[in-house]
Amino acid sequence: MTIDRSALAAPARHLLELHVPGDPLVLVNAWDAASAAVVERAGARAVATTSAAIAASLGEPDDDCMPVDLVFDVVRRIARATSLPVTADVEAGYGLAADELVARLLDAGAVGCNVEDSDHDRPGEQVDAVVFAGRITAIRDAASAAGVPIVVNARIDTLLLSGPGPGALDDVRTRARLYAEAGADCVYPIRLTDPAVVAELTASLARPLNANLAPGASPAGLARAGAARVSVGPTAHRDAMGRLEAFATVLLHAD
Repeated sequence: MTIDRSALAAPARHLLELHVPGDPLVLVNAWDAASAAVVERAGARAVATTSAAIAASLGEPDDDCMPVDLVFDVVRRIARATSLPVTADVEAGYGLAADELVARLLDAGAVGCNVEDSDHDRPGEQVDAVVFAGRITAIRDAASAAGVPIVVNARIDTLLLSGPGPGALDDVRTRARLYAEAGADCVYPIRLTDPAVVAELTASLARPLNANLAPGASPAGLARAGAARVSVGPTAHRDAMGRLEAFATVLLHAD
């Protein structure tokens, strides 16, 4: 089925409108058509994919090297399975030029994307902040040329790679500002769970902020801190796989 790109502009705008500081868009990330349908039935307002869970379900590494056709086939199936706006985790973009990345997103029916600043050619390192800001601008320009205001969620991997600390938080602040100025609709310092830091960043940015839930926490604290988006990445998939393992273990070892 061919996607009518002209029909994607409205859901893209709606997805962005759901990013409200203090009333965050809460995303339970999906990894296939079945999980997307479950999330929608549970009351989600949008569906986000998770590259880690998609990679695990396909037996592929989550390292920006999955076969591109395979990745976007999964995104396409998810978009077909739900009436909600879909935002796709595309890691660092799989080496695609910005215009091809945008074209593939739209052809799959996605109206948003996560793109991360990890440098997969240098494991453990990040792309230079100015260089990555240029990447964001190129994606923003390609989306504008395509006539669909794709929601760009710029993932900052400093806390993931370096852990917390004053130096790491300074880097997060710098990157968040640069990425926002480059055209990111939302900035996402992955593993940012501290409401106090969320509040500080929200106050200093003119863009919505994506935060993560700490174990045992609820979205309420992040909402009070001003988060506009809360996501859980592969947590739901890992929980589901854990439950499957427990179920299978009991069944296979039953007397």
